[in-house]
Amino acid sequence: MKRMRKPVKPQSILATAVAVALLATACGGRSDPESEPARGEASASPSAAAAVTSDFGDLKAVCQDGSPTSAPTKGVTKDEIKVSTFSDIGFTKNAEFLDAALVFTKWCNDAGGINGRKLVSTTRDANLFQSRQRMIEACRDDFALVGGGSALDALGVEKRLSCLLPDFPAQTAQAQNMGSDLQANLMGSAIYSGYMGYYTWLLKEAYPDSAGAVGIISGDSPITKALVGEAKEGIEAAGGKVSYNDLYPALGVSDWTPYAQSLKSKKVKALMFYGDFASLAKLEQVLTGINYKLDWIDANSNAYGPAFLKLAGKSLDFQNNLADLSGVTPLEKASTTPATQQVVDLFAKYAPQSDVTLPTLKAFSAWLLFAKSAASCGDNLTRKCAIEAALKETAWTGGGLQAPVNLAKPGPPKCFNVEKATSQGWEPADFKPDTGNYRCDAPVHKFTADYGKPLTLSDVGKSMSDVK
Repeated sequence: MKRMRKPVKPQSILATAVAVALLATACGGRSDPESEPARGEASASPSAAAAVTSDFGDLKAVCQDGSPTSAPTKGVTKDEIKVSTFSDIGFTKNAEFLDAALVFTKWCNDAGGINGRKLVSTTRDANLFQSRQRMIEACRDDFALVGGGSALDALGVEKRLSCLLPDFPAQTAQAQNMGSDLQANLMGSAIYSGYMGYYTWLLKEAYPDSAGAVGIISGDSPITKALVGEAKEGIEAAGGKVSYNDLYPALGVSDWTPYAQSLKSKKVKALMFYGDFASLAKLEQVLTGINYKLDWIDANSNAYGPAFLKLAGKSLDFQNNLADLSGVTPLEKASTTPATQQVVDLFAKYAPQSDVTLPTLKAFSAWLLFAKSAASCGDNLTRKCAIEAALKETAWTGGGLQAPVNLAKPGPPKCFNVEKATSQGWEPADFKPDTGNYRCDAPVHKFTADYGKPLTLSDVGKSMSDVK
């Protein structure tokens, strides 16, 4: 990309702020801390605490002792590696990325650290609108960003590239950041649809009668309008047609009856909902009350957890709620997936009051990638060595936490896995997996419309030769 792309500006009204926080891609909601654990969230039990080992899943000696002697670059001394974990905790109150940082660094340091250097993670609370301010602090002090994310991450990406700071994110939300340079992004690229396997399965295999009558309802904000554009293009590329498209006020709706009646009158057969899952639960209760059943509802991965199950209640036995986890092993499979179970056990040891969630697993995979890459550099740990090592991974699975991702050739995910919400919990849908917990035959669709592009080093007047 040759020309400079301007980051998305923060919006001045509360409604947009709420919408962005609740609707950002890949950002999982935290459950009610007083609720009982349900499938879709794993509870850490102190009795299951894991012994310290340097291995994780099928990864060997992720963290280990050593005798480093040098301080080769900013954020690295002979004793420590200073990194940042981004979060919007001041706004959302979600501590998932910070919980993962706490557990991973405690475990890794107990196992010896990165070749003897201890990991020190500083929380950078973007508080939704303050990504750039926190990025300035990270540029001043840290070696890399690891295991975090912020809903308005485009606000900080220009500064990150200007100071040549590597990023190993758990979550990327906006196009300017998703797949930007100096980033080991495990979740795909902004220029491709990330859900083509899911859409194709829905419209051509599982529910072909719904293909000509897909509806979209979304919160009214500039961010979600871009997401809707991407979804509409992806649905059409998979052979579907969006026959109904509506917005709702980002601050919420007091009565969802008009929306439910409109879906019924327009004979919509499937629904994609871009909004907070509490609003979706209310809509579904109304749809169930008027006895209108859709073939499927895409609740998306934000809803994957016990909170949505509790809110949706009995409507889950009537409506068909689905969510694409994009190739991350579901938590209810932990007992048969050693890597996922190991995360549960590590939380039991180091953070028994915290829950393991989908964002936790994504964050752990990012931390593991960072640790393996940094360890490969030995005593001479530099930013260039660490990020280049990460970008040589051709089939990264986080030790078994997710489907393989080729970081050497960024593109759309090949694998997907679908969960179904029931009143008894989340469970795998019948999506016909062909590779363990996943199905890995997703077609490729490169967006034809411009929804934004990831920033590059050249956009800020830099190149890889500047990275030390």
